[in-house]
Amino acid sequence: MKRILRLPRLLRLTLLFFIVLAFQNCTEQKIKEGTDQTVNITDYLRQNEQYSMFLEILDLTNYASFMNTYGTYTLFLPTNEAVKAYLKDVGASSLKEVPIEDLKNIAKLHILDQKVNTTDFTDGKIATPSMYGQYLITGASNINGISSITVNKVSSIVASNIEVGNGVIHVIDKVMRVADKTLAKTIEDNPSLSLFTETLKATGWYDKLNVPINKDDKEKNYLSVLAQTNDVFKAAGFNSLADLKKRYSHLNDPMNPKDSLNLFVSYRILPRLMYLADLAITPALETMAPLEVISAKLDKETILLNEEVFNGVLEKGSSVNRDLSDITASNGALHLVDANFAIKKRLPAPVYFDFCDQPEFRKLTSIFRTAIGGRQSLAKSQFSDVTWDGTDVITYYKDPANGGTVGFGWHGDCLEINRLRDGNVQNIAFKTPVIIKGKYKVWISYRAQTTKVGLVKVFFDGKELPRQINMLEFVNTSSIPERVLESQGYKRHVSPTSSKMNCRLVGTIDVTTTARHTLTLQSQSAFSAQAWFDVAEFRPVDMDQLYPKFQAGGDGFAPMP
Repeated sequence: MKRILRLPRLLRLTLLFFIVLAFQNCTEQKIKEGTDQTVNITDYLRQNEQYSMFLEILDLTNYASFMNTYGTYTLFLPTNEAVKAYLKDVGASSLKEVPIEDLKNIAKLHILDQKVNTTDFTDGKIATPSMYGQYLITGASNINGISSITVNKVSSIVASNIEVGNGVIHVIDKVMRVADKTLAKTIEDNPSLSLFTETLKATGWYDKLNVPINKDDKEKNYLSVLAQTNDVFKAAGFNSLADLKKRYSHLNDPMNPKDSLNLFVSYRILPRLMYLADLAITPALETMAPLEVISAKLDKETILLNEEVFNGVLEKGSSVNRDLSDITASNGALHLVDANFAIKKRLPAPVYFDFCDQPEFRKLTSIFRTAIGGRQSLAKSQFSDVTWDGTDVITYYKDPANGGTVGFGWHGDCLEINRLRDGNVQNIAFKTPVIIKGKYKVWISYRAQTTKVGLVKVFFDGKELPRQINMLEFVNTSSIPERVLESQGYKRHVSPTSSKMNCRLVGTIDVTTTARHTLTLQSQSAFSAQAWFDVAEFRPVDMDQLYPKFQAGGDGFAPMP
């Protein structure tokens, strides 16, 4: 110590500094290693005993670890009481007695691979499917004056929008069950559909609806059925299969696809997975009856089938029973209708195909047609109805509120192609909605650019249309009258008119079959800037080509002048 005191003052201070530093390094420090201390889903369950039984399901299935990783999940979380009721239903005293595959299916059915708050719910299908692959259906119920949100028509949400580090949790009071019955079995198990079941068997459609889906290509195997109850048949004068055969089976051979009774059934079967939310936005429903479609429209909260005005006379349609529909089967969806309906001769009807209206874009619930908007790019492998040559991506772009660089097209969004040229995106083909056979004029609307873009050819079912789109042409906003502009092959398709949006008549087509068709865009030069596309319009040749106009930035039509 005396030796230290004899050292020069500066050296003593330096030595003291190093001693203090060494002491601090030997002391345990509590350092906050992250800025967000919110726990993830699995840890949240571990901290809340009332959810220990669903945690046990995650542990038994080895899903607990991935539900604790970074991501954006939605968990519909059954309480312990709900899991106990499930065990009682399946005759098990513990979760370890339940087959592990059943537990895996239960777990996956309750998890979505995207964050979905209750504010994103609609009265129907949640846009994002569960990790099991089946969609969940939400609705509203009121029991004894108490309102609640239901899920899959069996569970009620008792606590919602619980934020965790990797998503959101909604607590439910009943375990949801995987729909493991085919459409045929689901229909047969409903006593009120006994006559419909007989008719399915008599026409051979029961066996077709009893085929499990091909897991390697699910989209092409799903079907949807519009069924009629015994009471609906009775109201139409049909009390037995014999009555139906007498009225419809003109060949006396219901198994024959050309027999009217067979067509009666096939007209009620849709070749896609469609819930009420899909029916409400699809004006023409493709059916398994060759070349025949069902018109659909939404009247307030009711979906009406085949209701149209013909020669000034309203033809009343059949309503879909909302409460009894949206029933999930292992190979599709079942809906019930409130009245008997027959195949109708269809006249050409306008089809307005928004390029952004793709199921893959619709799943982007945080930006798809929201006020906030945004951009999201998807690869070719992610689309079911869009294909192209090249390796680049295409982008959904929704204008931010109150404007943006793209301008106001319909819905305020557009399909953005960054480089429409060879090697990136070329020959991009879209499956259209169902178009009824007839003659149509085809209009393509787009956002013009000032430089770095060029000409685009348009093909319908592989046949080139006569006029090309010049992506450098802006709309004439005022100097030329609208009818004169139309005669030159242009129009202002949105109202109020945006100087950035233009619409080009690319040709007239003869649609020979009622079905979905293919629309292809092909660039004729090396675009080095974004190309933005809004809507493809298929308007019957005898229809007004200017009206109705689309609401700029909105979801409907603009008021007529």
